[in-house]
Amino acid sequence: SLGVDVKSDGDVVLIRGRGPNGLSEPDNVLDLGNSGTGVRLLAGLLAGCPFLSVLTGDSSLRRRPMGRITDPLRKMGAVIDGRDGGRLLPLVIRGGGLKGVETVSPVSSAQVKTCVLLAGLQAGGTTIFREPVLSRDHTGRMLKSMGVDLFTEDLASGGSSTIMQGGQSLSPCEIAVPGDISSAAFFLVAGAIISGSDITIRNVGVNPTRTGIVRLLSAMGADVEIDDRPWEVEPVADIRVRGTARLKGFKVPIEWVPSIIDELPLVAVAAAAADGVTEIRGAGELRFKESDRITGTVRMLQQTGVKARELDDGFIVEGGGAIRGADFVSGGDHRIAMASAILALLAGEASRVSDIQCVATSFGSFPDVLNALSSGSLVSEPSAERGNFPALSGVD
Repeated sequence: SLGVDVKSDGDVVLIRGRGPNGLSEPDNVLDLGNSGTGVRLLAGLLAGCPFLSVLTGDSSLRRRPMGRITDPLRKMGAVIDGRDGGRLLPLVIRGGGLKGVETVSPVSSAQVKTCVLLAGLQAGGTTIFREPVLSRDHTGRMLKSMGVDLFTEDLASGGSSTIMQGGQSLSPCEIAVPGDISSAAFFLVAGAIISGSDITIRNVGVNPTRTGIVRLLSAMGADVEIDDRPWEVEPVADIRVRGTARLKGFKVPIEWVPSIIDELPLVAVAAAAADGVTEIRGAGELRFKESDRITGTVRMLQQTGVKARELDDGFIVEGGGAIRGADFVSGGDHRIAMASAILALLAGEASRVSDIQCVATSFGSFPDVLNALSSGSLVSEPSAERGNFPALSGVD
């Protein structure tokens, strides 16, 4: 749609770049479906392009806040309009003529940071992005591998600052994408909470800004081992987890939250299996995902008899009790659906997870992998109303 030559062959994608100002004005609206990451990153890229573009998404994405990206992009010089004054999709972007600015983000967000950096590449002057805690740095690593001079520093007052000079050219490169730790996390937690489990997941990305789930499981008493492997742009390792110990409740430090933000519904599952109380704070971002994941996570736990309650910016879970089967409603949220399936493994009777098709957003093969690991306890039942949804029985 933007004039770039992209070819895919199996697990290899070949992109022939067009250089600075080489993108073409799209002749139609760009529909990003359910991809919040896609729309926010593309907005940053298009903000520097001297043409008009329109971004939209599905009904879920059209409800998610976009002011956190449109505000800094407007400050840099992009002309942006949309619903609610440009705070909701669809967005109309008239790009070009950007200048580098300093953006101070009240929350740590890799999506917002990447949006600003991609715009900053096409801006005059210096772009600075400050955040309370260093968020995921995949984009920074990629840009450095392409020859961009970019650096990150810790601030004496707390937080982190990423600094980049605009107008730098990019060199083509080859990047090996490791396994996604957010997807691996479902089976790391399953292995940690099911007694007698022994699971090894190979070639997982262990970027330090993403391994909060490993650190958290270890802090709760899980038996987790990391075996580092050779790597270039992104660190990679094999991760082994064994169900040899009963987990203990844990008050999660707020500064850990950015590194586990996508895994927090799953953290709640681990908390349900743990003895004692687990508390999560500083996770208000969960209310602005595909669904309100704070409400959805607490509802998921309560359906199984687990004591849990909402906080404005997180939740509290009292674990260690009996867990019963339930009919879970994902609400179309892929992470709630998968977390529900892992929680169901602890129940003494069958559970159902509706709308399981939504897992295709991030991990389409999840039901198959889970079925293989749980000794075939997962079956798919047809439903005229909801399509297929799995019924799971507890795993001994």
